[in-house]
Amino acid sequence: MSTITAPRGVRDILPEESWKWAHVLSATGKIAYAHSYREIHLPVFEQTDLFSRGIGETTDVVEKEMYTFLDRGKRSLTLRPEATASMVRAYLQNKMQSDQQPVKLWCAGPMFRYERPQKGRYRQFWQIDVEALGSDNPLVDVEVISVALALFEDLGLSNLDVVINSVGCPACRPAYREELQTYFSDHIDELCETCKSRLHRNPLRILDCKNERCREITENAPDIYSSLCQECRVHFDAVLDGLRMLGIHFHLDKRLVRGLDYYTKTAFEVLSGELGAQNAVCGGGRYDNLSEAVGGPHLPGVGFAAGLERIVLIMEQQQCSFGRKPSIDIYVVSADETSRKEAFSLVTELRKNGLKADLDFLDRSMKAQFKSAVSKESKFTCILGESEISEGTVTLKDLRTGEQVAVPRQEAASYVLSRI
Repeated sequence: MSTITAPRGVRDILPEESWKWAHVLSATGKIAYAHSYREIHLPVFEQTDLFSRGIGETTDVVEKEMYTFLDRGKRSLTLRPEATASMVRAYLQNKMQSDQQPVKLWCAGPMFRYERPQKGRYRQFWQIDVEALGSDNPLVDVEVISVALALFEDLGLSNLDVVINSVGCPACRPAYREELQTYFSDHIDELCETCKSRLHRNPLRILDCKNERCREITENAPDIYSSLCQECRVHFDAVLDGLRMLGIHFHLDKRLVRGLDYYTKTAFEVLSGELGAQNAVCGGGRYDNLSEAVGGPHLPGVGFAAGLERIVLIMEQQQCSFGRKPSIDIYVVSADETSRKEAFSLVTELRKNGLKADLDFLDRSMKAQFKSAVSKESKFTCILGESEISEGTVTLKDLRTGEQVAVPRQEAASYVLSRI
């Protein structure tokens, strides 16, 4: 019988890496709460209509990437490919409009998209999501961007830069779509097959194509700024003024669009790294019409999402600190069968006193136990043999200094605590 392995596109996050994830999530919670964003936990699957209507049926996510299935009641359900639509659904369903506005929320968890697996991109991936719902004030856009920057600065990412654009609104975007269709129609034979299919369905997505020739063509494509309505222009100018007021460096990019249809007005990314080798660490923007697309009332919102795997990968590339790697305080070494039972009792006492303690469960030699203590990066070893048991003492060795001392057993915990 063959061994069962994980499906393609997913992976185990082993202890050697999971502590780095914990560091990033802890920093996220700290920064979020400092800006008054509260944590929410969302379902892993939702009704399919939430995403097909909210994200947009012509997007790559809905057309190609969603994990959709029928449950036993013949209801169409989808593993969440992103969190924003679920945030809006939770807001509406739980009547958060009666709370103080804007309602500021954050979450982290697994998302699912059927994509081609590659380094830093998986079919199950973790995403950090930060959203502010209930206000169309452009300063909320600025705050959301500043939350992202505060998080990445706290994590130690270098040379942070904001790339920003406006994608207009339903009032002004049709005219811009026509301009793009006219421009790209003159280059139809040069576009990749994907962009040819986007020409009449969603021409803004051509601006985001990574194909080299398509990118060359988009360099001379018309920008949206001359097509913006008065409301969108005033909003965008106010966002830029707010960024300048906070001293946040940014640059405009007419080719920046988001891959989901619900975005309106502000769209942005945060880049990190040296010029020419920058990585996008998050993307987001405003989505004032998402609620109406899923059957709710008008609800302005703005937020961003950041891939956890990508953040960790970039931090490793930039040699950022993840804090102190988890280790134990004390490892109890036992000499024989009798002392092993006492060692287990002692470890339990040490743990109750707030120490991270461990011991051997394989009846190995004392030499092997000492090696295990070193491999676990223990600060102390606690030697427990026949003489220590009879005398009511333990022998403590500081593995950092080599100092060794005998102390009464009941004082072992306080002695170690005073020296770590």
